[in-house]
Amino acid sequence: MMLADARLPTGGHTQSGGLEPAVRAGLGGDGARLGEVASYAADRLRTIVRVEAATAVVARRLALDGELVEEAEAAWAARTPSQALRAASRRQGRAYLRLASRVWPRTTEYLKADAEIARPVVVGVVAAVTGLSAEQTARLVGYDDAQTVVAASLKLLPVDPADAASWLLKLHPAIEELVSAVSGTTTVAAIPAYGAPLVDVFAQAHAVERMRLFHA
Repeated sequence: MMLADARLPTGGHTQSGGLEPAVRAGLGGDGARLGEVASYAADRLRTIVRVEAATAVVARRLALDGELVEEAEAAWAARTPSQALRAASRRQGRAYLRLASRVWPRTTEYLKADAEIARPVVVGVVAAVTGLSAEQTARLVGYDDAQTVVAASLKLLPVDPADAASWLLKLHPAIEELVSAVSGTTTVAAIPAYGAPLVDVFAQAHAVERMRLFHA
C-alpha cells in the first residue's frame, strides 16, 4: 500500500505518465474530449506498462533466485526506445532506491543505494525483499501508472475530481488483465516488447520543452 501511494516521497508528483505532452498534442480536446484521458491510460496499460510490469516481476524473481537484477534492466532498456523515457525512469528509480535503502535496508543487498536504475527493476527488488507476490508486483506497477495519469489530468485539463476517480475505478479490469498477462513471466527473454510509438515521440519532444509542469 505504501509503494502504491502517490504521496510516497520519490518524486512521483513530477510525473504525468506522458500525459502532459499528449495534451500538448491535442489529447482531451482542450476539455471537449476528457474521456480520452482514460483511453490513454488504458492504452498505456496494454503496451509500455506491460513491459514495465513484466520487468518488475522478472526483477523480483531474479532477486529471489540470487541472480543479477541488472539483466532485467538491460532487457527493459532494449524495449524502451525513447532516451527521454529511459532517463526519466532511471531518475525516479534512483529516488525509489534511496528511500527503499532506508525503509527496507535489504534492498542494498541487490542494488547500490545510489544506483541509477529503471524504476520497475527497483520495484521488483523491493517486492522480493518485502514478500510481495508476482501478482501484487504487477498490480502495483499497473495501478501506479494509471493513477499517475489520472492525477496529472486534474492539473492539465478541466477535469472534475469525481470523474477522475471514476476513470481510475473503470481501469481496474484493464489492470487485472495486465496482471494475468505478465505475472507468470519468469525469464528476461520472456519480457514482452510492446510499444507505443506516439508516447515515445511525445516524450522526446517534451524533454526539450522550455515550459512544462511535469518532468515526464
